[in-house]
Parts: sequence; C-alpha cells; structure tokens
Amino acid sequence: MIHRIAVGSRRGRPLQFLLALVMMAACRQDMHDQPKYQPFEESDFFADGSANRPQVAGTVGRGQLQEDTVFYQGLDAEGALAVKLPIELDAEVLARGRVVYNIYCSPCHDRTGTGNGMVVRRGFKRPESFHAARLRQSPPGYFFQVATNGFGEMSGYGLMVDASDRWAAVAYIRALQLSQAVPVEQLDSTDRAALAAGPLSAEPATREETH
Repeated sequence: MIHRIAVGSRRGRPLQFLLALVMMAACRQDMHDQPKYQPFEESDFFADGSANRPQVAGTVGRGQLQEDTVFYQGLDAEGALAVKLPIELDAEVLARGRVVYNIYCSPCHDRTGTGNGMVVRRGFKRPESFHAARLRQSPPGYFFQVATNGFGEMSGYGLMVDASDRWAAVAYIRALQLSQAVPVEQLDSTDRAALAAGPLSAEPATREETH
C-alpha cells in the first residue's frame, strides 16, 4: 500500500525542511561570488586592458585636499625647499619627534644621527651622517622630502607617517645636529667650564685578588 504524506502533516515537515535547504543552496550567491574586477585584473572593456582606473583629472579624494605645499610637500610657493618649519616648535613637538625618529629613523641612522644604526651593523648600506657639513646646511624641507619620498636605499614614509609627525622628526634631527655643533658663545658658563676642562678621564679601577 502506498502511503501518502500530507504536506501539512507532522511527518511531512522534515521533508519540507530538507527541500527548502536544497533550494536555498542552489540559489545562494555570497558577496565574494558577485561579478566584479579583482585588483590588477585585466579588462576587455577599457582600451588599455586594465581594470584599475586612474583618478579622474581635477578631482580630489576625501581627506586628500592638501593646499599647503609647505606642510604637505616641504616646498614653498616657488617650488623651492622650505627653509623654515611650518609647525610651531616647542618641547612637545621635540618629544614627539624623538619618538618618531627612534621608531623609523634610528634603525639606520642610530639614535645620535651618525648613521651607525642596528641594521647598518648587520650589513645594510650606511647612510650619511646627519652631522656631515652637507646635511647640516640642508634646509628642513630637504629632510621632509626625503622622509616622504625616500632617498637611495631608503624607502619613503609618506604613506605610513603623517605630515605632522614627519615634521616633528625633522625638528628632532635639527636638535641632534645642534647638539653636536653648538657655537661656544651659546653655551652657559657651566658648559663652557666643562668644555675648557676637556673630556673627563678616570683611571680604571683595579682590584687586588688574594688567593
């Protein structure tokens, strides 16, 4: 005898549930299955064959309006390297600059700016000392440009470190340079006396050992 299961009966409900699951699985389309181009994928629609499109000329992305060329590029209105910091210099800025410098710069330049950082000791090309005459005479805009775009073996940090932190690091580099080349007339009496006395010397401590 053939037993028919009524659609609305209790015995028919599991079958209805399984049938609904099968239908849902057949029609499912997750977001990762949607028709779209992947990064750097080829395209038959555009003439250059690339799905990636350049930014439309004359448009500015949200948060990318950077009209202050000194602050964002280190260049003055004439396109020359900025000769002054575009930020107010105070103890807080120098403290922040020290943090940024120690994180991003000291691995190569070391913490005093001589170019003998830890990665240099392990074989990386040694950068020029910040205390070299050329760099002592370079304007602040030069250091900002290098920090932003890179130089030689150094990669740029424009995408990783915001402009204010890059300027703070530049200010700290200037402080490092000044620390090694302060004019004598700018020293107070205590420092002048210490300078006149020459480097401190001390006899090595000895200890007699008895057996």
